[in-house]
Amino acid sequence: MTLVYVSHTQPPASAPLSNIGGMQRVAEELLESLDARDEVDVEALLLRCSWKWIHIRIIPFLVSSFLKLRIRIVRGDLETILFSSMVTALLVIPLDKYLRASRVKTAVIVHGLDVTSSFALYQRWVRRVLGSIDLVLAVSQATGMECVARGLSQDRIHVIHNGVKTSRFETEPPLRPERTKLFAHFDSPSGVLPEDGFLLCSVGRHVERKGYAWFIEHVMPALPPNIHYWLAGDGPESVHIQGVVKRMNLSDRVHLLGKLSDPELMALYRGSDLFIMPNIKVRDDMEGFGIVMLEAGMNGLPSIAARIEGIEEVILEGKNGYFVRSGDAEGFVRAISSYVSETQNLEAARKSAFDYTRDTFGWETISDRVVKALS
Repeated sequence: MTLVYVSHTQPPASAPLSNIGGMQRVAEELLESLDARDEVDVEALLLRCSWKWIHIRIIPFLVSSFLKLRIRIVRGDLETILFSSMVTALLVIPLDKYLRASRVKTAVIVHGLDVTSSFALYQRWVRRVLGSIDLVLAVSQATGMECVARGLSQDRIHVIHNGVKTSRFETEPPLRPERTKLFAHFDSPSGVLPEDGFLLCSVGRHVERKGYAWFIEHVMPALPPNIHYWLAGDGPESVHIQGVVKRMNLSDRVHLLGKLSDPELMALYRGSDLFIMPNIKVRDDMEGFGIVMLEAGMNGLPSIAARIEGIEEVILEGKNGYFVRSGDAEGFVRAISSYVSETQNLEAARKSAFDYTRDTFGWETISDRVVKALS
């Protein structure tokens, strides 16, 4: 298969951490996985820049990609174009007349917010893309249904979950949290994490749908004082979240760590007891999947997550975590407390989370499904 992969979400080679979010890491790792396959001849059209400059560089990139793709389509020397998100798939609109006269197959990976973004003109473009594209690879059933709601026929959807690069992680996770390595990176930001302390963590962009402020306000006060919560990442909600921490008098138990490097992130995962994904419903926004739960699982960290949107397809209960109804504070308290009171079961849960994540979401498995869908 001759494949052109078009993505605007690749991090710059000189400073990869400046642009790594869940969607960016997926785009990078999928390309690497496809490029390693013998049956696929991949050419990549990539915009590599830090996230803060994308709004400036995206238009020149799309124009350049349009011109390159038009030449290839007219020349007839490629079989498939795969767009890494709905943003780059907007190119099918100006390419439509060339594509209609060719046998080139077009496909797009859709993640969630790239479909649901409420900007009116963008929504018109999304519907036009869905009317022209041959195949939609949705990262979750929930994301696929958002496409159906915008006019896409069900028979053009393949649900293919996001993957995780297993080689980024150590072969086996620790059966108990690695506190020494954790404090080597963070100098114990709480001052003192009690000897019997139980550490919850979350990783992600600080936006309303993640539910971090809700969790701190409604769940943390109901948990025993030895349970601490460390939150990595940043975003527009960071100031509000910090305000909730102060208002609830939780500054000694809840800590915002900011944006972390890969070594810091691994230390947080491996030094924590549970991963928390407390998402809430927000209009015109959604969690398309939940890649951070794969990273947590590869570090032997079970997840307690809201049963909402694409998150529902990451966890298999009893294997890599458990669900709680979104917005159910008492449910989160019960689920967390069950792990705290049965620490011997947490060791088995850590190994199970690692095994299930590795076997189910490794890129070799996921890219195989992508290639089969495109063939």
